[in-house]
This record gives sequence, C-alpha cells and structure tokens, in this order.
Amino acid sequence: MSASKAKIFTYKIISLLSVIRGYNILVLVAAQYLAAIFIFSPEKSLKYILFDWDLLFIVLASVCVVAAGYIINNFYDVKVDRINRPLKTGLDNYIKEETKLSLYFFLNFLGFSFGFLISGKAALFFGIYIFLIWFYSHKLKKHPFTGLITATVLTLLPFFAIFVYFKNFSKLIFVHAIFLILVIMVRELIKDLENIKGAIVNNYSTFPVVHGEKKTKQLSVFLLVLTLFPVAVLFNYPAIGYMKYYFYFAMIALIFVGFYLYKSSSENQYRLLHNVLKLLLLIGIFSLVFIDPSLLLEKVIDRLN
Repeated sequence: MSASKAKIFTYKIISLLSVIRGYNILVLVAAQYLAAIFIFSPEKSLKYILFDWDLLFIVLASVCVVAAGYIINNFYDVKVDRINRPLKTGLDNYIKEETKLSLYFFLNFLGFSFGFLISGKAALFFGIYIFLIWFYSHKLKKHPFTGLITATVLTLLPFFAIFVYFKNFSKLIFVHAIFLILVIMVRELIKDLENIKGAIVNNYSTFPVVHGEKKTKQLSVFLLVLTLFPVAVLFNYPAIGYMKYYFYFAMIALIFVGFYLYKSSSENQYRLLHNVLKLLLLIGIFSLVFIDPSLLLEKVIDRLN
C-alpha cells in the first residue's frame, strides 16, 4: 500500500470513528459492564458476569444500535453540524453518505440479531430502540419537549435492558436513575444552547429556539436544584459505600454549572459546561467501583481461584 493510500485509509478509519463516536461506544461498554458488576448483580462473581453470553449479546446489541444511531443522526444533522461543528463535519465527510447508510442498516441488523440470540422479547426491545432512534433523529429532536425527553430516554435505554435482564428492582437503582435523568436533561439543554445557531438556520424548534435562552437557563437551574433530592436520598443508603464522595463532588460541580450557566452567553461557554457534565457522568461511571472496593477484589480473587 502506497503512502498516499495508507494516509487516505487512516483518514477514513478516523472519520468512521468520528461518525460512530467511538469514544462514546467504549464508554457505553464500560458503563454497562460496571453497572452489571456493581449495581445490578453485586452478588454474582466476576467470572459469571464476564462469561454471561446473554449479557455479552445485550452489550453487543447496544453497541451496534447506538453506533447506527450516531450514523443516522449524523446523516440528518449534516446541515446543522456544518454550522455548529465545521471541523468534525469535514472529518466525517471522508466517508461517503452511501457508505454511512449501508453501515447504518448493517449495524441495526447486527443489533437486532444479537437481541434475537437472547430472546424474542429482547429482539423486539432492540427493534423498538432502533425505531425510536430513527424517529428521534428524523422528527422528535426538532421539537422542544419531545426532543429533550426522548434524548434522555434513549441515553438510558441500554442500561434499562441490563436492569430488566438482572431483574434487580431496588429503590437504590431507581433513585440513582432519577439523578442521571436530571443531569442528562440539563446536558441536553446546554447542548441545545451550544448548537442554537445551527438550529435556527435549519428551522429546528429546540427548547432554546422556541422559549429563548433565559427560560432554557431557568429550566436547567430548576433541574439542577432537583438533583439535590435524589443525592440526599442516596446519602441515606449505606450501600453506596465510598461512592458518596462522588456525589459530594457532583454537588459541587452541579452548583458550579448552575452559577456559570447564568453568566454564560457564548458558544464556547456552553461547550465548556456541556463538557463538564459529560466528564461528571464519565467519572460517575468509573466511580461505581467505589460502591464497595472489596467487592471487586473478591470477584477478582474468585476468578483466579
């Protein structure tokens, strides 16, 4: 392979990873397995979870469907992204639209097939998930409340699949889910503020476009205040272990987001807040190991034995 062909091939690989947001896919895999180990099935051994084929198929189905979702979202948002993310759009264009659509259908087929390997109900779940992602990208995201709520639900559905699989219906999980829902909704509102220029030009009726930046900030701050309630409840659960320190950190970070948001007016400021919330959610994923650090050690020892 010549140097020029190798360079083009490298660009295409990077472009593909950009389109399917490879970083987010890796985080999704880590989040699903950590949630399975420390929240949904803490009593099961590490060996049992890592070699649970049905769980693996759930993760693979989620990865395929979510990656396909990023592709179709990229396809519908190309005009908006040219304004909001010109550099990323230029990188994404190394892959032809026809190739993206072919990969979209192939990944959805794979995701549905992995679901079918688990059960007919799992296949139906991922089939509905595929449809919801397409409907969100095509229609729902262009409207203020439906776009906000649907984006939040779609983010949590891969974890809902594992939640149902392990049948762990504890109050702790529900309260933690409420906290995540509120933070994700704030992140989506701030992302809409960040992308407001492209939304206006392309007639997207996002929350900031319809209700203005001021009301969007007010709603965001209101949701941030609401996060204090599930956090207060979680502090009363000894089961969260050392993860309580994450929630102390989260409270400080969310207070900062609330105050800084009211002073923000530029795209860069909104992008900073968006990234702070993304980082907060990422730290929250890996903080799951602190629920009970001895649990991980016990699982590893059990695996070695």
